[in-house]
Amino acid sequence: MPPLTIAASYRPGPLFHKTIAAFTRSGIVERVIVVCPETVSPPPSGAYELLPGSLSSGRTLIAILEDLRTNHLLLLPGAEQISAGPDTLHRMVEEARTTGAGMVYSDFNDEGARGVSTHPLIDYQTGSVRDDFDFGAMMLFQVSSVRHALGKYGPISPVRFAGLYDLRLKVSVDHPLRRIGEPLYSIIEADKSQSGEAIFAYVDPRNRAVQEEMERVFAEHLKNTGAYLSPEHLRNACESTGSFPVEASVIIPVKNRKGTISDAVKSAFSQETDFPFNVIVVDNHSTDGTTGALSGLAGKFPALVHIVPARTDLGIGGCWNEALYAGQCGRYAVQLDSDDLYSGPSTLQKIVDLLRRGRYGMVIGSYTIVNFDLHEIPPGLIDHREWTDGNGHNNALRINGLGAPRAFDTGLMRAFGFLNVSYGEDYAAALRVCREYRIGRIYENLYFCRRWEGNTDAALSIPEINRNNIFKDKVRTDEILARKKINMEGA
Repeated sequence: MPPLTIAASYRPGPLFHKTIAAFTRSGIVERVIVVCPETVSPPPSGAYELLPGSLSSGRTLIAILEDLRTNHLLLLPGAEQISAGPDTLHRMVEEARTTGAGMVYSDFNDEGARGVSTHPLIDYQTGSVRDDFDFGAMMLFQVSSVRHALGKYGPISPVRFAGLYDLRLKVSVDHPLRRIGEPLYSIIEADKSQSGEAIFAYVDPRNRAVQEEMERVFAEHLKNTGAYLSPEHLRNACESTGSFPVEASVIIPVKNRKGTISDAVKSAFSQETDFPFNVIVVDNHSTDGTTGALSGLAGKFPALVHIVPARTDLGIGGCWNEALYAGQCGRYAVQLDSDDLYSGPSTLQKIVDLLRRGRYGMVIGSYTIVNFDLHEIPPGLIDHREWTDGNGHNNALRINGLGAPRAFDTGLMRAFGFLNVSYGEDYAAALRVCREYRIGRIYENLYFCRRWEGNTDAALSIPEINRNNIFKDKVRTDEILARKKINMEGA
């Protein structure tokens, strides 16, 4: 069995030393490099080689690779406490050797006070380009694949935060990243929570330096794969021809939201505009009294359009299509979720003004995270200021969402349509629009996004999170292939 090198981020405590000792007993570990920030006390050197820095740093990875003599490199980049037996490394090395994978990772177990539970990961695909893709705590690289990738696509960028991201993207261009679908180790007392701060960490202004590095690295990856689109490629949306009954429609898909739908409808009708608008609520066969509440609201608001689809198999995207293709839909279609509210009476006017002025295919605003009682909760305002006119349409493939409220040119979206799903339909639509058309942004708060236990993404299980991530990665895969085709046809 070929030997390997381990490079591990230092974790204080006896379990770290126990884990490394277990690995070294496997008989195939030639070297152990402990990467330790200079700001903390390093572990005793002993059998370890100490290296200051971080495994996310490009400079640190460059230093490791410069002196690497083994066929495989195992990275332990996180702060997790790992429990693994000596057979784990043999299994991962054998997988890399027999499949030719550039990198191998595996499922694992969560081990804590409540016992042991399996933590499945997901397979890597072309569109798995998020910088937060979960590889678990162990990443085994085949060094020949690393050398090939860096020779072909250039060295790892000497960045502070995005070095490991750069490495795996470069390796992934020509070499598969392979998941072993069995738990080969345990993470002790893993934090499985998904707080609001964790979900929205990538738009936290404190993390802007990290995101700027990730964006630069990702843009180079798109160029390496032929999927990068120049900003000169984007065009303005043509003004929709034909007549529309109103200038704008607020679209509210809903199912079983008796407690919030009235607030949402009233928020929509509180808008003050210089143009006529209506509110289209697509009631997806509610059974909790939502339908009755809407019937009562229709008596108070003549411009409320209450649609109950003939089909019973629609997701949120399918409900959007019902509204878009309805004869009552206006020239512009503006989103409002049934849980949420506009932040004030001028939201709709600001959105439509920008759609008109900029001839955008889509406009996206900014929103504030609040609780059910509309009190602001962390992380507060989500404005997605990472967006730039020059590269936002490319960087959109890296991040997990683009903000709210979202508004579309109806004629354009009638040509594209929404995917008939209840997760990621808005993200897929935005990617489709910005493949060809400019997107306008409003960075002031226009919208209150209420987080409560009734949200469809509240307290998701690991299988549910995996299912959502697989779907968005597939959307990205399809979009990357479409953009590569554009470039090949234009060459």
